[in-house]
Amino acid sequence: MNSFPAPALARVEELTARAALDPARAVAFQGAPGCNGHRAALEYAPDCLVLPCFSFEDALEAVKDGRAGHAIIPIENSQHGRVADIHFLLPESGLHIVGEHFMAIHHALMALPNPDGSDGPFSAAYSHPQALGQSRFFLRTRGIVPMAYADTAGAAAHVAEMGDPAACAIAPAIAAELYGLKIIAENVEDAADNMTRFVVLAKDPLDPAGLGEGPAMTTFVFEVKNIPAALYKAMGGFATNGVNMTKLESYQKGASFAATTFYADILGAPGDAAVDRALEELAFHCKQLRLLGTYRQERPRG
Repeated sequence: MNSFPAPALARVEELTARAALDPARAVAFQGAPGCNGHRAALEYAPDCLVLPCFSFEDALEAVKDGRAGHAIIPIENSQHGRVADIHFLLPESGLHIVGEHFMAIHHALMALPNPDGSDGPFSAAYSHPQALGQSRFFLRTRGIVPMAYADTAGAAAHVAEMGDPAACAIAPAIAAELYGLKIIAENVEDAADNMTRFVVLAKDPLDPAGLGEGPAMTTFVFEVKNIPAALYKAMGGFATNGVNMTKLESYQKGASFAATTFYADILGAPGDAAVDRALEELAFHCKQLRLLGTYRQERPRG
C-alpha cells in the first residue's frame, strides 16, 4: 500500500478498510483508485467492494489470502496486445478464471493546472506501458517522452505529487478529478475502437455443467513435446472435432528457449464430447496441460 503516491494513499486506505468488512464481495484490481481496473471491477460487479492493489501479484495474492473473493485482471488489448507478465502470473497463481469482461478504453491527458491558465508545454507523460503504447502516435507527434509507471491512475497521482508543470499523465478522465489535475485533451488513444479484455479470477473453478445456456469459453496453457510437428499434431484434434480456437499465443518459460508454452482459448467446455476429444488428443502430444477455467462468454467471437 505504501508504494502508492501520497495523493492516492488516503483513498486506497479507505477502500481497503471497506473491503475488509466483507471480503467475499471484494474485487481486487491492480492500480490506484480511478484506474481502468477500478472501472472494470465496477462494470463487472456494480455492487462489489473494490480493493486497489499496487501490482498484479498483489491483486492475485488478495484472493489467495481471502482478502477478496475475486480479482479482475487485464489480459489483452485490441491495440497493444497482451499485458506483460499476465501469461506467467495466471498459471502460477493457482487461481481459476471464472469470467471475462470487455471494456472500451479512453485515455485523457492531464496535468497540474497552470496559474496563468496555459497548457504545457509538456516534456514527459507518465502512465502504464499499455496506455503509453495505445497513445504512442499522440505523444510522438507532440514531442512528449513516454515514462512508464505502475498504473494509469497512479501516474496521475504521481504527477500531482511531483508538482512539475512540465509533467503530465495519461489516465482515465476520473483520475483528474480524484487527484486535482486538469484535463488537457480527451480520447488521446490512437484508435477509436480501443478495447481491453479482462479476466475474473477466483479460488475455486466453475463447474462447466452449471454454466447454463449460452456459449462457454475454456482457457488453458500447454507445453508440447520437443519433437518435429508436435504443435501441428496437438492442434489437429481441434480441427477434426470442430472446436473453434479463438486465441493461441506462445511465450518462453525459462532461459533454455527450448520449452515453448502456449496460452489458448477455445469455444466450448469440458463435458462437450467434441471438446473432450480435442483436449484428450492435445494432452497426448503435450508434456504439460493445465486448464485455467471454463466460464460464460461475455462477447461473441467471430
